[in-house]
Amino acid sequence: MDNGRTVRSRMARALAAGVLLAGPVLLSVVSPVAAAEAVIAVAANGKSSGLPVPRFVSLKSDKVNVRRGPSTDQSIVWVFSRAGLPVEVIAEFENWRRVRDSEGADGWVFHSLLSGRRTVLISPWSKGQQGPVSIPLHKRRSSGSGVVAQLQPGVLGNVVDCDGSWCELSVGDFAGYVQQEKLWGVYRNEKIE
Repeated sequence: MDNGRTVRSRMARALAAGVLLAGPVLLSVVSPVAAAEAVIAVAANGKSSGLPVPRFVSLKSDKVNVRRGPSTDQSIVWVFSRAGLPVEVIAEFENWRRVRDSEGADGWVFHSLLSGRRTVLISPWSKGQQGPVSIPLHKRRSSGSGVVAQLQPGVLGNVVDCDGSWCELSVGDFAGYVQQEKLWGVYRNEKIE
């Protein structure tokens, strides 16, 4: 009888070879993409770290390779080039995390390239829209309070805390509060201390 680790190791080797396994039986030879999709389907329910999935994290480095599947044998589909960028962990497989960015693209990243430090993007969905789209950074948790700065879509901020409606952020030399619904990198109603 195979233990879970042996099965996962066999799956990773099969994935690299483009072979789909079911238990000890070879099902068929498939394309590497189909094999990656099979492993991804199995890994989607996995929680290797014991942390909640989904969850937001940030990138540790200015260069983070995003791969088609959870293995260095898988092709790099793109490279993140902005340290601190928030990403959402949507699945885990051993030391790999499937992450999604603010545009909805997803792929696999090695766990050590991610940080638990919470960051946000200011309303990235507003980028490129016509008219005024800046988001006010308020002095207090109130839309009636004074404005410290106007933040453009896509600006990166560090999360200090969130109460479910407002998040306290530091953005460059500025600090203040933004309505949580205008941020990507925190969930609606999420509380962060």
